[in-house]
Amino acid sequence: MKKNSSKNSRFKGLRIAITGANGSLGKSLIDVLKKKGAYVVGLTHERKKNSDISESTPDEWIIWSCGKEGLLSKSLANVDILILNHGFNPKQMIDSNDINKAIEINSLSHWRLIEIFENLALSNNSNKDRPKEVWVNTSEAEIQIAFSPVYEITKRLIGELVSLKKSNLLMKKGNTFNIKKLILGPFKSKLNPAGIMSTEFVSRKIIQKAENDDYLIIVTPNPITYLLMPTVESIRILYSRFIKKIYST
Repeated sequence: MKKNSSKNSRFKGLRIAITGANGSLGKSLIDVLKKKGAYVVGLTHERKKNSDISESTPDEWIIWSCGKEGLLSKSLANVDILILNHGFNPKQMIDSNDINKAIEINSLSHWRLIEIFENLALSNNSNKDRPKEVWVNTSEAEIQIAFSPVYEITKRLIGELVSLKKSNLLMKKGNTFNIKKLILGPFKSKLNPAGIMSTEFVSRKIIQKAENDDYLIIVTPNPITYLLMPTVESIRILYSRFIKKIYST
C-alpha cells in the first residue's frame, strides 16, 4: 500500500512559487512538493503548452522576466514560500554580454525578488504563525570553484547579500519573514551536464532538510562544504553585527 507522503508534511496546503521551473531542478522540486500536498506555482520565461502535463508540471504557470520583478508583487502576495532557482552559467570569461547577463540573472534579479517578498511579508503581519519564506539557491559556487569564474562571482555576490539579510533578520528578531540558503553540489542539469548527483536525489534532500528550521540546506557529496559553509556564514553574520554595533554607538 502506497504511503501518502503529504501526511504531516509542513508543506501541505502551502502555496509555493519556484523560479527556474522549467529547469531540471525546478521540475524535480515541483514533483516532490506536489507529492507533499503543496500548491505549486511555476515562474518561467517560456510558455508551456496545455498538453504538457506531468508530475513535474506546476498547478499554475506565471510568465515573468528578469528586470521586471516588480510586476510579480500581486502574484506573490498569497505565496507562502518563494524558491529562487533561476540561473545562468556563462562558459566564456571575457564576453561582456554574458558577464552582464550573469550578474543580472544570478545576483540582481534574486536580490530584487527577495526585497519584494520581504516587503510583502512585512505588509501582511496577520499570519505570524506562518511567516513567508524565501529559499535562495546560491550553490557551492558561493564558496568554491565551479570552473566558471563569472558564475562563481555572481553566486558569491548573492550569497553575501543573503548573509547580510539573514544577519539583519536575526537582529530584528521578527517573525514575519524567514530566509534559507540552498548550498548544492554538482547535480546534472543544462547548466552543468557533468553533474554527479541526480536532481531527484537533490530535490528530496532539500525538502527533507527544509522540514526543519535550518537556515543552511546543504546537499553535496563534498564533506568540506559541510564544514566550510557554516563557518563562513557565521563569520559573515558576526562581522555584520560588529559593524552595525560600531556605527550605532
